[in-house]
Amino acid sequence: MVYIYDTTLRDGSQGKGVSFSLEDKLRITLALDDLGIHYIEGGWPGSNPKDMAYFEEVKKLKLKNAKIVAFSSTKRAKIKIEDDQNIKTLIEAETPAITVFGKSWDLHVKEALRIPLEENLELIYDTISYLKKHTDKVFFDAEHFFDGFKENPEYSLKALKAAEEAGADCIVLADTNGGTLWYETEEIIEKVKEEIKTPLGIHAHNDSDMAVVNSLIAVRKGAVQVQGTINGLGERTGNANLCSIIPNLVLKMGIEAISRENLKKLYAVSRLVSELSNRPHPDNLPFVGDSAFAHKAGVHVSAVEKNPKTYEHINPELVGNKRQIMVSELSGRSNIINKAKELGIELSKDSPAVKKVLEKIKHLESQGYQFEGAEASFEILLKEALGQTKKYFELKGFRVLTEKRSENEEAYAEATIKVEIPEEIAEERGLKERVEHTAADGRGPVEALDKALRKALEKFYPNLKEVKLTDYKVRILNETAGTEASPRVLIESTDGKDKWGTVGVSPNIIEASWLALIDAIKYKLMKDEEKNK
Repeated sequence: MVYIYDTTLRDGSQGKGVSFSLEDKLRITLALDDLGIHYIEGGWPGSNPKDMAYFEEVKKLKLKNAKIVAFSSTKRAKIKIEDDQNIKTLIEAETPAITVFGKSWDLHVKEALRIPLEENLELIYDTISYLKKHTDKVFFDAEHFFDGFKENPEYSLKALKAAEEAGADCIVLADTNGGTLWYETEEIIEKVKEEIKTPLGIHAHNDSDMAVVNSLIAVRKGAVQVQGTINGLGERTGNANLCSIIPNLVLKMGIEAISRENLKKLYAVSRLVSELSNRPHPDNLPFVGDSAFAHKAGVHVSAVEKNPKTYEHINPELVGNKRQIMVSELSGRSNIINKAKELGIELSKDSPAVKKVLEKIKHLESQGYQFEGAEASFEILLKEALGQTKKYFELKGFRVLTEKRSENEEAYAEATIKVEIPEEIAEERGLKERVEHTAADGRGPVEALDKALRKALEKFYPNLKEVKLTDYKVRILNETAGTEASPRVLIESTDGKDKWGTVGVSPNIIEASWLALIDAIKYKLMKDEEKNK
């Protein structure tokens, strides 16, 4: 059995730009418990009030699988252990397991603690033996163990023996600086096992991009506890990524660290942690990234269609992810057919629409369009080629003005727009007027144009009141062209139920924004009409 020990809430929160609220920590705890994680390190209770509050609140949760762990350093030198505030708060947290870290590299004892080497060994022994009287399990994190072993193996092993003699339930070897290579990990663990009989664990950082492989090698060498974080969050370059370690253990190494049924929840947990850490979810994460099973080249798509094993190392559904077929200038007919299938449209390779869409995509992408983040624009393009869309409105013209009246005032934008709806739609709705001419203002020209467009159309299509623009991105395509460069605008919209992305490209940023905006409106009208059929 290999036990998964999650330190997202403590070590992961030390990553740059990451700050979990108390509510965030409790939500993540429930998600990790539901995933089947064995130990959840909640934080360092003596370090800040938020962590103390967490240990109080987490007691109210009805956890099914996980045990909560409190974390701290060994006792301080020259202080009686019963008077050490860190040790007091560890016990007050009342967790079923406690992890303490201590120095196992003589450099840190001499330079950081500035105490005699023997005294550090006493701190380790005294802390663990004292805590064993107050909790079920005590784990010892041997900080900087691998670096310490390389320089002074005799002293590093003494640190482990002090923890073993004190009764530690697991001794965790930490590659704190993340600089150890896989073959060093293997060799060092073999030597440790000759001297230490207590179960071993691994805590790897990713500074050399070795954290996952070092963790897996440690398991092969007998480690029974693996520490890491969701998405590899952590200080500097991060910790070992549990979203890679867990599926590798379960699916590749045959070790059921969590159940296969629970493994299907991994993608959702990964996304949740990205959201709560206020970070974009990395597309290229193995197993749980949105690009992990995305296929773009036509040859790949054609092969995957015949047998997914040709370009996928596992079935994405095993980790709760899904296959994505991308459309681009690299696409072949298979991409278009598979993408249409996702939309519920069956096409054959000989369909004229497939050729038409493929040629259109390649032409548009040569101008700078990209449909990977704008699937709503692609769906509109496909359905237009199939004759499955209709014209909802026609632009009769718009004007956007930006004015700044003084240095101390913010710039102000105003948009005026004129649109006309088709005669049959006006008749259908019992409207005599088909033309709407209106204006709106905004802090920027795109906001003003968006508000003016929806204001003009809401008279004819009241459901557009539900639509909100939630994200707006501009990418300069030919940067060396200076002010003549063409921007690509990506817009994300929502109606409170669904989200969709659209794209527009033009040398004029307002027109590029307009093209993305009208696709967003068209998509909403098209999807609502389909639902009502």
